[in-house]
Amino acid sequence: MTDTMKPLIALSGVSKRYGGVRALSNVDFACGHGSIHAVLGENGAGKSTLIKIISGVVQPDEGRITLENRDVTFPTPQAANAAGVVCIFQELSLMPELSVSDNISITAPPRRLGLIDRRAQRRRAEELLARVGCEDINPLMLVKHLPLSRRQMVEIAKALGRSPKLLILDEATSALTAADVERVYGILHGLRAGGLSMLYISHRMHEIEELADTCSVFRNGQHIDTFPKGARSDEQIVQMMIGRELHNVYPPKPVRNAPPPVALEARGIGWEGRLSDISFRIGQGEVVGLGGLDGQGQRELLLALFGVLRGVAGEVAVNGQKTHITSPAQAKRAAGVGIALIPEDRKTEGLMLPMGVGDNISMAALPSMTRHFVVDRDIEDKKIAEMVAKLKIKFGKLSDPVATLSGGNQQKVVIAKWLLTGARVILLNDPTRGIDVGTKQEIYQLLRDLADAGTAILFYSTDYDELIGCCDRVLILYGGRIARELTGPDITEANIIASSLNLSFPASSGAHA
Repeated sequence: MTDTMKPLIALSGVSKRYGGVRALSNVDFACGHGSIHAVLGENGAGKSTLIKIISGVVQPDEGRITLENRDVTFPTPQAANAAGVVCIFQELSLMPELSVSDNISITAPPRRLGLIDRRAQRRRAEELLARVGCEDINPLMLVKHLPLSRRQMVEIAKALGRSPKLLILDEATSALTAADVERVYGILHGLRAGGLSMLYISHRMHEIEELADTCSVFRNGQHIDTFPKGARSDEQIVQMMIGRELHNVYPPKPVRNAPPPVALEARGIGWEGRLSDISFRIGQGEVVGLGGLDGQGQRELLLALFGVLRGVAGEVAVNGQKTHITSPAQAKRAAGVGIALIPEDRKTEGLMLPMGVGDNISMAALPSMTRHFVVDRDIEDKKIAEMVAKLKIKFGKLSDPVATLSGGNQQKVVIAKWLLTGARVILLNDPTRGIDVGTKQEIYQLLRDLADAGTAILFYSTDYDELIGCCDRVLILYGGRIARELTGPDITEANIIASSLNLSFPASSGAHA
């Protein structure tokens, strides 16, 4: 039986507009019983609107939805949950000030004599955490004290606690460590074997290959095609997603005859046992990668260089000037050229979601647009327009809340915000997480263009292909130290993996400790 012969949920003629933007256009779509159905497309293709309609977050302008052959409408997410439709969104729904246990049972806590039964709630949390392979998470710990990858696992446990018939996963592994990804694969295979239906949204083709039974491609708000996994090549799928052939994903790297002038130098950086004696240089126009297994100090290093962490040991020099950076404000002004950080979580660290697109773009650079304590709106509008054109940001109106944009366009807004400061040293923390292939290519080209103009870039990525394709050099961190530096032809997947595990590899590879 194919995925569409016996649908669990089906949409017919569904459309949705946001102002002048048509997010979905007359879409027919179905997901079968006991299957994993992958939904593919660029950011802005309509995937998010599709799952928001199915999960009751937004209402369609027209069209029909059936669940188990019955017409349904979901005016709220709670109504969808009650019908067995549960969604895990890329932007997590956890309450950071509450415990893991409170979050997992927040909508329906176990009660005794009219009061919340804390013991039963904790037992329930322990059972669900064990189900997702996270027995190590303390149910009484506040969510805000968990790293992003652990929060994602709590979100999955919370969703399973609602006994779904249809589980929707939106970039469910984008924040996970490699070990957690393997756990999630096992969980989803088991759930499918138990008859659960799943919609799976991901930009990682290897995940689709691992998990999906059926694939559907969306583009520009339209349902392009549905086919069994393996019926289309990766190249064909990408071409359907972007409407054109994708050539030269990574722009060519320049050939250097001599080392460039040093833009950023770190000497002996250390912090609370998480970073230890880290020293390196980045030249003007260089893209230097940070690699290694997740949690080896990469994020802490970026935060230390940007002045976020307190008590950082060591020295930093920018353009040859020793610079004492104790806050992001000082980092923005460092040596007259400035340091910018593109953070890991654009939703909570990079954007003010209720504010307009334009306000988000200009906020970091407002001091440079202020005359006599008043923002010069003409200058601001001109600068915003330049960034919108440069990054090809898609939106309805500049006054629209940035929360209404697709993930890829939100990330472009974060990048635009910091480019507008004129910083010549840019730190990036996994900037393409949850971004579609077309937008990724645009970001890769932007990084190379910035480097060609003399900007120094330090680029942490959990994607080996990005490190290989984008970076002139790669620093591999292990245990808070630089374990290896890879250059030129030595930047290979085998060398990155071996270095990440702190293993030696043949001397002929040219890599050095």
